[in-house]
Amino acid sequence: MKKVFKLEDEKKHPDRVLEAIKHEVRKYIKREKRKTLPEGVDFWKFECKSAIDDEEVKEIDFLEITKAIDEASIKKAKTLYLEIIATNGYKEKKENNEETETE
Repeated sequence: MKKVFKLEDEKKHPDRVLEAIKHEVRKYIKREKRKTLPEGVDFWKFECKSAIDDEEVKEIDFLEITKAIDEASIKKAKTLYLEIIATNGYKEKKENNEETETE
């Protein structure tokens, strides 16, 4: 999902615009998580980027998506760019370093 959201709408209250954006993002994430995983993949990992108005695009953590939307609202921005790409996620294998200490 690569999309530029308009945060100002003459016909809607600003809070309703923010809620609509958050709803669309959540709906997209749920849709992507429902897709079947390729063989050997453990989970869907989301790579996210954000930019307010014409600022440079910066990478954000998946858990910070709603914070980025709220931050744009606080700054009274006109547009918000969000990029959320689902990629393959793999669990890190834990190495069993069983070192026995002799006392």
